[in-house]
Parts: sequence; C-alpha cells; structure tokens
Amino acid sequence: KTLQSANGQMELSIKGTIPKGQFTTIYGVSGAGKTSILRMLAGLLTPEKGYIEVNNKIWLDTNRKINLPTQQRNIGYVFQEYALFPNMTVLQNLEYARPKKTPKQRINQLLDIADLVALKNRKPNTLSGGQQQRVALVRALVRQPDILLLDEPLSALDEMMRIRLQDYIVELHQSFGLTTILVSHDLAEIYKMSEQIWVLENGKIVFHNKQIEN
Repeated sequence: KTLQSANGQMELSIKGTIPKGQFTTIYGVSGAGKTSILRMLAGLLTPEKGYIEVNNKIWLDTNRKINLPTQQRNIGYVFQEYALFPNMTVLQNLEYARPKKTPKQRINQLLDIADLVALKNRKPNTLSGGQQQRVALVRALVRQPDILLLDEPLSALDEMMRIRLQDYIVELHQSFGLTTILVSHDLAEIYKMSEQIWVLENGKIVFHNKQIEN
C-alpha cells in the first residue's frame, strides 16, 4: 500500500504469519505504517496489492478481486480514544455490538470478568479513562472475534492504570484463546505482553522475533 508519510510517499510492503492464539505486537515510530496494517486487516483500508487469510478463509485477494467488507471480517478493534457511544449506558454499548448469533449471557459473563457489573447502567462520561477502556475491550470481545486488534489502547492512561490494564488484556487474551495484534511504541509494554514482535521501519519489517523470552 502506498502511504503518505511526513517524508513523502512510503510503500508499506510486509509479509508474515501469525499463529492462531498468539499475542503479536507491531512496534515502530510514528508514521512507520503500524495503524495502516490494522486498518487493512479490518477492511478499513484497501491495499493496491495484497492477500489476507484468516482461519482458512480468504479476507482479501486483490488478484482474484476478493475484498470482504469490515462487517464480514470477524474482528474486534480497540482504539486509543475508546469510541464509545456517549448517549448509551455501558450495557447498551455492549448490546449494540452483540451479533444476533451471540448469546446474551456472553455480555453478563464479560461484565463479570471485567469487573464492570456495578457500572453497567452508567454512561461513558461518568467513567474514568481506565473504566472506559475496559468497556471498549469488552465491547470488542462481545463479537467473539477471530482477531483482536489493539491500536495503542493504553497510551492515554497514567502509568499505574496502564500496568493494570496490561495484565487485564493478557488475561483476556489467554482466557478466550484470542489471536491478538497490538500496536505499541512502549518497549516495556511490548516485552511484558507479547509472544512475537514485528519491528516496522518505513513500511518494512526490519526485525521479527518469533518468540519473546519473558
């Protein structure tokens, strides 16, 4: 994908495989192309040329003109800015995200795991940043996603809350057997959470560690 960077045009050109159930982090400076990778996986950005296959299902094959819309890609996407509906309660935000095929009790299960039961009838503007981010994470998991995409979800939080939510995300990843892709520029966070790291520089993977020793 040709992207516009601060230094002009940049070609984002990567190839890789993420094993099912693994926690992978994409690391790099601002403008390296990290978020663009997540957006292409989610179907929010279309490359000029590419191929994406998830669990033996082709999401994108530009040669064969296959490009599943976002709604048909089973992903959970968590942004840095939470993106919750301000006019809805916590419970309503989760209900809105729940696919018809997903049983209602999954929401109660997730509220309990995330320690959000007492907050379910409150609106986002009455919650702290950490509480809002927990709601955003749970909302992503309501979809029972094949892939959980995390775009620097903790960077706006203070250090103590960031550490607590790092543990929480890893716990959710392991409990639900998720395949998780995190974008981060925090090295301590990466080494604490990740099993695999891709270092991105000017649109290319310059380092690929298949297994991080914790």
